[in-house]
Amino acid sequence: MGVIYLIIIGAAAGFLATRMMKVEAGIVPTVLIGIAGALIGGLVIRVLLTVTGLLGGLIGAVLGAMLLIWLYQTYLGRK
Repeated sequence: MGVIYLIIIGAAAGFLATRMMKVEAGIVPTVLIGIAGALIGGLVIRVLLTVTGLLGGLIGAVLGAMLLIWLYQTYLGRK
């Protein structure tokens, strides 16, 4: 169940993050960005703010995905 939860939250977070950052990406990169963001953001949010539950995970996942998009655009995307 944990993997399915990660994919669903990751897909939602990736979709929200790519739309908020105005990035055009396909379905697979969007889900991968969201999953990576979910891992990074979820850990950071839970450690720093001790937020638990579905909403905390989604917020952390979106923030993590936005961080990854920003890092990609800053260091790899615009050379």
